[in-house]
Amino acid sequence: MSTLREAASEYLQMRRALGFKLTTFGQRLMSLVAYCEARNIEHLTAAIALEWAITTPRSCDPVHHARRLDVARIFARHLAIIDPATEVSGLDVLPHRYRRAVPYQYSPEQIEALIEAAATLQPAMRAATWRTLIGLLAVTGMRDGEAARLCHDDVDLGEGVVTITESKFTKSRLVYLHPTTVTALRQYVTTRDRLVPEPASEKFFVNGWGRPLTATNLSHTFAQVREVAGLQGLRAGQDPRLHDLRHTFTITTMLDWYRDGGDVQARLPVLSTWLGHVDPKSTYWYLQAVPELLALAAARLDPEDPGEGDTPAAGEGERS
Repeated sequence: MSTLREAASEYLQMRRALGFKLTTFGQRLMSLVAYCEARNIEHLTAAIALEWAITTPRSCDPVHHARRLDVARIFARHLAIIDPATEVSGLDVLPHRYRRAVPYQYSPEQIEALIEAAATLQPAMRAATWRTLIGLLAVTGMRDGEAARLCHDDVDLGEGVVTITESKFTKSRLVYLHPTTVTALRQYVTTRDRLVPEPASEKFFVNGWGRPLTATNLSHTFAQVREVAGLQGLRAGQDPRLHDLRHTFTITTMLDWYRDGGDVQARLPVLSTWLGHVDPKSTYWYLQAVPELLALAAARLDPEDPGEGDTPAAGEGERS
């Protein structure tokens, strides 16, 4: 029988060949393998899987532990076919509890403050990248990882179109740019080519040394920008995130649709496609996650008495 490491590597290779990226899953699975190797464990058991899942110095969050155990459980189902000694953890052990972060809606003034704060970064290339990146995320609603992965050929400023390829769930789509956005991106290209004439990357956005933006870089730098912009501690539990620019775009779009009296239900599939959602349910989620949207939706259901519909709807949204 192959070792746990060999089995895990073969499993990941097989799943990725089917189109799954498995970035976080792969990291966690190899962490499980290393845990077993350090203890000379040859067969994955339910007890070992649980022990590994809750043994993490980074988090005591039960949801985090449940997601780690999910990795062990999924791999164990595959492993049991080639190693009958494998034990698969029961679904009632650390039951999965999905928790989605409550979206934060930036005001136009706060977005402007973020852009101004980004302009203070050093070196100048870093400042130019972050000013443009924040602006692009705010006006298109694309994911920050999608923007960071854009290559030169993905950004057609002549046609005013950005091509997002192989994004989340391997979906690709086109994002059409407003002329003012095209102008801002042209200015960025001019600055980038002047400051970094020979970048070490084919990516459209580069850091101060001409290298690609990484997930760690995005998180670390945005924390600095947010602090300079004075947007720390605006709500209990979690500071506004870079990803909340996508939430803000989505929420603002839906609020505008409700206020202009149009058919929101008919427009939602268009918004889902624009955002790259694999399922329209991901877009409908905003209706229950944002109290103001929920109140407007409730008022549509009872147009003769919007006041009565507003109060319970807002309260329900705050509890979700």
